[in-house]
Amino acid sequence: MDDQSAPTLDTLTVTEGEDPFERGSEAGDVVSPVHLSSTFALPGLDAEMRLEDVDPDAGEFVYGRLSNPTRHALETRLAALEGGAHGAAFASGTAAIFTTLLASVRPGDHIVAFEDLYAGTRRMLDDVFRARLGVDVTYVDATETANVAAALREETAAVWMESPTNPKLALCDIAGIADLVADREVVFGVDNTFASPYFQRPLELGADVVVHSTTKYLNGHSDAIAGAVVTDDDALAEEIRFLQQVGVGAVSGPFDSYLVLRGTKTLAARMARHEANATAVAEFLDARPEVTDVYYPGLPDHPDHELAREQMSGFGGILSFELDGDIDDAKRFVEALTEFTLAVSVGGVESLIELPAAMTHEPLSPAEREALGISDTLLRVSVGIEGIDDLIADLERGFDAMARSAEPPSTER
Repeated sequence: MDDQSAPTLDTLTVTEGEDPFERGSEAGDVVSPVHLSSTFALPGLDAEMRLEDVDPDAGEFVYGRLSNPTRHALETRLAALEGGAHGAAFASGTAAIFTTLLASVRPGDHIVAFEDLYAGTRRMLDDVFRARLGVDVTYVDATETANVAAALREETAAVWMESPTNPKLALCDIAGIADLVADREVVFGVDNTFASPYFQRPLELGADVVVHSTTKYLNGHSDAIAGAVVTDDDALAEEIRFLQQVGVGAVSGPFDSYLVLRGTKTLAARMARHEANATAVAEFLDARPEVTDVYYPGLPDHPDHELAREQMSGFGGILSFELDGDIDDAKRFVEALTEFTLAVSVGGVESLIELPAAMTHEPLSPAEREALGISDTLLRVSVGIEGIDDLIADLERGFDAMARSAEPPSTER
């Protein structure tokens, strides 16, 4: 490789932000230490010094909410993984989204959002931004870019997308929407949690800002709650930093930052295995008569398959599918599984399954769920990195449980 060539993402996940001889490491730690101190000693009192002038890149720290060496290493790495100039680590993905939107809109403004968003994000938009902050919100089927165009108004200040979405794995044309708002004073944000920067880099497609629940794939081990924002926009980054450190203060703590930093080291290896397993599971489910629909961008009959091939480098490790039955069948199916754990969240090395209508999307009304196509038998699966034969055998146990429930009662005495 040429000396001037930028490191690949596979390398950045392991090394970026953790130079053993930078940022005051006395022992030459290969792994960033967990800096638990809430405050940092100053070499002297400089009347000219202002807190906003303290530079973590130069190893300068004052107070843990403003910056922390462990968190700063993580923020440096996350920015590099998304190809952005600025990274900010938060206490959760929800805090990251809230802060980004708060930095982007004011009362009287308008947001255009993908209708198939994570239910928690929809509740935030409805119950906080619309109800309390006076920001109007329009939800659209963003699989058609024309629907986004039709919803834009003079007062539109932000366009908020997920791609792929939760839980139906729908995609929007990120580059197409970026072109649509390029000449407007609009912040275009993309939640990239489901794809991870390993499979998709929205900033390179024209988005202004990208967010993650780093709880998911970036950490990858289901043992830390955290979030992140990455942007190339200097002014937006400054506003997000102010809100992160002062206005909201929802920063990622040192230990969670350490766990996510550690998790990113295996991102490339994990994502390749997640995708391989998810593809095998999707193809298995697609062939089952008990399944009416499988939603996975890697399947050729997925409506957004070609778009996924264009704007992603892989199809990810999450899928959802519809059972041919009722909610009792869905319950019997999930309760018969032993390898797939019944739990919310995604992106860990272990396989998880959930029933959105009764779990992640239960806060939505039945009418809202129906409008989004979230039925009582829709199951979402986060496919882990276990042996694929074990996972397929476990799903067969679920189908066997459904079949037993459908058998007529015995008349033998």
